[in-house]
Amino acid sequence: MASDSLHAPRERLSARTIALHQAIVSLMEELEAVDWYQQRADDCDDLALKDILLHNMREEIEHAVMALEWLRRASPDFDHQLRTYLFTEGKITEIEEKEEGK
Repeated sequence: MASDSLHAPRERLSARTIALHQAIVSLMEELEAVDWYQQRADDCDDLALKDILLHNMREEIEHAVMALEWLRRASPDFDHQLRTYLFTEGKITEIEEKEEGK
């Protein structure tokens, strides 16, 4: 249950904070599932089963990306950071230096 991981009493949290929490926990769970399926596929000797596991992994990636996009749309902070770092070229660590140098 998502509320088990809340760090403050639910009644003190805004609906927006709870929704963001739900999306973040869902994103974490989807990424964990991607990892599990990838490991299982690497360890699998049956090629038909391996194909199924990789298919399932890709489905979980889709779900993770959908949650991430919801976060981007719902949070100006996520939106800013995703627009700064995603689909860029060069060293990722240098992007922050360029961004701060504006």
